[in-house]
Amino acid sequence: MEMSFRKLPDDQHEILVRGRKGPDVRLPARPVGPTVPHDLVHAVVETALGIEDGFWGATARGATFQGFELVTPGRHHRSGLKVLRRNGDAVMAAELSVNWAYRAWRGLSTDGRGVGPAPLDADALARTGPRLDAAAARWAVVPEGGELLWRWGSDR
Repeated sequence: MEMSFRKLPDDQHEILVRGRKGPDVRLPARPVGPTVPHDLVHAVVETALGIEDGFWGATARGATFQGFELVTPGRHHRSGLKVLRRNGDAVMAAELSVNWAYRAWRGLSTDGRGVGPAPLDADALARTGPRLDAAAARWAVVPEGGELLWRWGSDR
């Protein structure tokens, strides 16, 4: 599966996903955030940690998430929801790990009231940090209108 993160004006981006089980999908324009697109962070962290049943793994197997649109309209929506129902707990666990890795990478607080136990240990954070650095550097040099291609399961 290949994801194309296209940089748009006004700190926006869009994503086109090709080569997955099921039809191609796109995520229309949305804010990038303070560093890199959130879904690129997912790709980086899930790859670094070998998470195959998180957001992008479920997407590769045909899941559809809120906000994504079919590139070519069709009747795939229900089968995509079935994938998500079967893997929802794993997707949520991946979300927690990705958010934790991102917070640690950005130097944001990872302790305190309401935060809960760390879902990642120091070894996992050591694997994600340098890869987030590399992805952020790649995103930073993408010109407006350009794209960063990411192949699911690899650092490229």
